[in-house]
Amino acid sequence: MGQLWLSLHILYAIYGMSLVAGNPCKITEDLTADCSHLKLSAIPSDLPRNIKALDLSHNQLKKLPAANLSVYDQLERLDAGFNTLHQFEPALCKQLLMLKTLNLEHNEFTKISENDFTFCVHLSELHLASNGISNIDGNPFEKLENLLFLDMSHNKMISTALGNKQQLNNLKELYLNSNKISKLNKEAFEFLANTSLQKLDLSSNPLTEINPGCFQAIGSFAALVIQNTQLDPQRTEQVCSELAHTGVRNLTLNNIRLSKIRNTTFKGLADTNLTVLDLSGNSLSQIDNDSFVSLGALEILNLENNDISHVNPKTFNGLSKVRVLNLRKSLSSNLKLDDLSFQSLHNVQYLNMEANKIISITEHTFIGLTSLTNLSLSDSTLQQHTLTNRTFLSLSKSPLYHLNLTKTGLTKIENGAFLCLKHLQLLDMGLNQIDQEVSGNELEGLANIEMIYLSYNRRITLTSNSFIFAPSLSKLYLRKTALTFRDLNPSPFKVLQNLTVLDLSNNNIANIQEDVFESLSNLRILSFEHNNLARLWKEANPGGPVLFLKGLKNLEKLSLLSNGFDEIPANAFKGLCKLKVLDIGENNVYILPPSVFDDQHSLTLLDLHKNLITSVEQDLFKNVFSSLKYLNMGGNPYDCTCESIAWFASWLNTTNTSVPLAHSQYICNTPARYHGNPVDNFDSSPCKELAPFRLFVSTFSLMLVFILSVLLIQFQGWRIHFYWTVSINRILGFKEIDPRKRNFDYDAYIIHAQNDVSWVENHLIPLEKNAGSKLQFCFEERDLEAGTSTLSAFVDCINRSRKIIFVVTRNLLNDSWCRRFKVQHAFQQAIEQNRDSIILIFLEDIPDYKLYHTIHLRRGMFKSRCILDWPDQMERIKTFYQRLKIALGSTNLVNLL
Repeated sequence: MGQLWLSLHILYAIYGMSLVAGNPCKITEDLTADCSHLKLSAIPSDLPRNIKALDLSHNQLKKLPAANLSVYDQLERLDAGFNTLHQFEPALCKQLLMLKTLNLEHNEFTKISENDFTFCVHLSELHLASNGISNIDGNPFEKLENLLFLDMSHNKMISTALGNKQQLNNLKELYLNSNKISKLNKEAFEFLANTSLQKLDLSSNPLTEINPGCFQAIGSFAALVIQNTQLDPQRTEQVCSELAHTGVRNLTLNNIRLSKIRNTTFKGLADTNLTVLDLSGNSLSQIDNDSFVSLGALEILNLENNDISHVNPKTFNGLSKVRVLNLRKSLSSNLKLDDLSFQSLHNVQYLNMEANKIISITEHTFIGLTSLTNLSLSDSTLQQHTLTNRTFLSLSKSPLYHLNLTKTGLTKIENGAFLCLKHLQLLDMGLNQIDQEVSGNELEGLANIEMIYLSYNRRITLTSNSFIFAPSLSKLYLRKTALTFRDLNPSPFKVLQNLTVLDLSNNNIANIQEDVFESLSNLRILSFEHNNLARLWKEANPGGPVLFLKGLKNLEKLSLLSNGFDEIPANAFKGLCKLKVLDIGENNVYILPPSVFDDQHSLTLLDLHKNLITSVEQDLFKNVFSSLKYLNMGGNPYDCTCESIAWFASWLNTTNTSVPLAHSQYICNTPARYHGNPVDNFDSSPCKELAPFRLFVSTFSLMLVFILSVLLIQFQGWRIHFYWTVSINRILGFKEIDPRKRNFDYDAYIIHAQNDVSWVENHLIPLEKNAGSKLQFCFEERDLEAGTSTLSAFVDCINRSRKIIFVVTRNLLNDSWCRRFKVQHAFQQAIEQNRDSIILIFLEDIPDYKLYHTIHLRRGMFKSRCILDWPDQMERIKTFYQRLKIALGSTNLVNLL
């Protein structure tokens, strides 16, 4: 029984389950018991005995009984914060000998007694913040020789003294911020005489008195943080003086109301090795000349969020070792930035001048920054909105590799603007107002450029030579730039053979050539979403679908989201063998060709959400689904039938692929009895019941063949007889007359119902007058000779017409004259003369069975190019006329192949 209980303990620890059904604590794999936010008033006694961490925070505990916790003797971390504890049992640490972290923050320990932590000799972290502690008796931390971290912040202490003896020899971080400390006395820091602090935080205290020697009493410390205190310039100078001869290397004086820096402010730091100085958030307006000459070792200077009104060549004197200078949002709107202001900053590598209101750049502004590699002017307003060949001339001797000009108000780039930045690799000019044609000379000099970001500008026009001076480019971003192409032959991207990332999204691009990306053999990521590429992939597109993805053999990520696609060519993704991510979501795709994913063996993410897909068939998706890790096909109108969805429903219920919202976004649309039901609930068992009938189907096949033969003879007998006759004639040496060698008076005879005269007059007859069409129709209301028999005139005109057009409407089917004579005579004559000359134009949706029962014709009797449907959309009428001209120009010879 004991072994079973131990096994249950281990099982629950592994799977994060509590041992007792009523215990809501969670046990994680690293043996942490999370009992937080449960309104507990007592410590749970039924947790696994071997837990290493226990979180009791945010409960209603009033005590931490050592006896209750003693059963968890492997505890290393105990969090009892955010309770109502007001007394600590010293025996707790005596029972928990492995305890290293103890968190008692946000409780009610107003007083710390000398014996509270006597047995906590192994503690490395102690959190006592936000307890209202105002009094410390004796030396409660004397035994904590291994303590590295002590947080006494947000209490009511009036002194920094935590004892009257030397202690806490190994302490690294001490937080005394947000107390009521007003004086810094030497005696109050003597308890730290032998320490080597890494960080001392005195922020948010009402410091009014800085006594001599206060910091000298501390053994040593590396970082001093004083923030959110009204220190003012005088007391700031006192603090710096008291830091003389200390080991301080990092000094933070943030938001201390330091409105002015004098040339004596930091004089006391001359004997230190200060490397980091943070003066941010001080509303600093004036810096006297030579104020930083005492900081010869400084490497990082942060002046962010100030209001400096004047910078001159002596402002930064003495900062010869500074590597990082942060002037973000630090310069006044009335700034006077003198030439050569940065001349002494020979080692600055990163200069941040972001979010300043107006910056004027001259030919001498950045002279002296001979080590500068990164310059950011983002979100600042440049006084000159046009980049000229003089703008960055002062950086000609700098090894600048990253220039950030985002949101600087740029409108134009002149030729040679970057000619002096020969080392530049990253150029960011996004979110500006640039409106120009890129001829290529604008980027001259960027021989080493790797990334150009031009997204979110007003208008960019590319030419064939746009990037001839930047062949090393590997990443190009042109998102939302109203991108147009003045010339695509050759492609603007032809020289970018190193390009790996290309973003052309959100540009409403509607027309590109097939070879536009052909040279980009190294492209890995192509973002082409939110454009208007639908027409390019239509079968009806003049010249056929434009396969613009050819040549991208190393492409790994392709986004075609929201392009209006309703057709995808079978070869659209041919050759993209390394594709891992494919996003075709939010289009109008309803049918996918059977071979469309044949080359996608490495696909890990497929997104087809919000299309019009009704069927997910095994033959099409099985191979591509085998490697998927993520699938998104939600929001499609699925047809929940055995043929369409049974395999997919089964796959959804068994796959390890991540399919988010599979139960809520994959919903049946048809048939009516499944409408609104989740696809993964589809019952496929009736589909499996078809298996026993396979034997029956095989034995029934002969009968089925017989029935099909009868139907074939019934509906296609005329065609079989016709082809048989033509074949016999050819074998015997007879050939039909080539209609192209015969002169016809008309291109086509129009057969229509009387009620459709107006449509013919409005939509067919005007084609005769179009420039270059040279068409002549026989329209009986106009061309039949007066005084002749209607029958003979009709027969004569049929013989004189190269093609015969049927305008098929319900009016035609109901017109007895057209139905019984005109249609049958024209059809019979075409058969007798071996002519494939009939063109059907459907103005209405006529079912095939109705067409057969009325005029004995079927769509299948004619070639697809000779069957046309009058479009409902105005924009497709031009395509209709183009298809009509193709049909009228096709041969009448009957092709037996």
